Amino acid sequence: MPERPTTTETPARQNVTFPSAGATAHGYVALPPSGRGPGVLVIQEWWGLTGHIADVADRLAAEGFVALAPDLYGGSVAHDSEEAGRMMKALPVARGVDLLAGAVDHLLSRPEVTSDTVGAVGFCMGGGFVLYLAAVDPRVSAAVPFYGVIQGELPDFSGLRARVLGHYGEQDASVPPEKVDELRETIREQTGTAPDLRRYPAGHAFFNDRRPAYEPGSADRAWRDTVSFLHERLG
Repeated sequence: MPERPTTTETPARQNVTFPSAGATAHGYVALPPSGRGPGVLVIQEWWGLTGHIADVADRLAAEGFVALAPDLYGGSVAHDSEEAGRMMKALPVARGVDLLAGAVDHLLSRPEVTSDTVGAVGFCMGGGFVLYLAAVDPRVSAAVPFYGVIQGELPDFSGLRARVLGHYGEQDASVPPEKVDELRETIREQTGTAPDLRRYPAGHAFFNDRRPAYEPGSADRAWRDTVSFLHERLG
């Protein structure tokens, strides 16, 4: 898994609460300059709802989307990879999907959201959750995993309704090329449509500009294509 962050994270970024999975959930929401737009979930890395994830939500808002980053750790942020691993393992996949389904409920209920479906963009652990969520929730019409880490077996994609655009690093030991090939073939076999899974000359976390692995050329290309894909799918 990835190395520790280079800086100490502040507490999780939160500015909204909403009901989810039988409890009160927290998150960070960013609105576009127009005040209205299609809805997109931003799903955290294993570190938590960090400043980087909030910044991704802000960048999506600047592109015209209503972006919601739900806090899957309830306010906690990991400060090293050992702690992050413990926190990720303490969140069962089914529980995470339930929390994300509640976030979809909230996003689609907001008066600022103009779309009938949502996009989901996630990183590392969150990239895996993008796929877990899209596999069971037809309200997700655009799924964008960045170097998504699948925890255990691949989900059943037979109910997948989303189009998938994935971004992976060629030198990523956490998600090696053979795992990406397996994911592509599994989705193709179970849905009849091959996902668009792209590889970049980079390692894990190449999009995170607060980490040593950041690769600006690959990150910029992946970002431009992601924004175009979300607009195409969500309007």
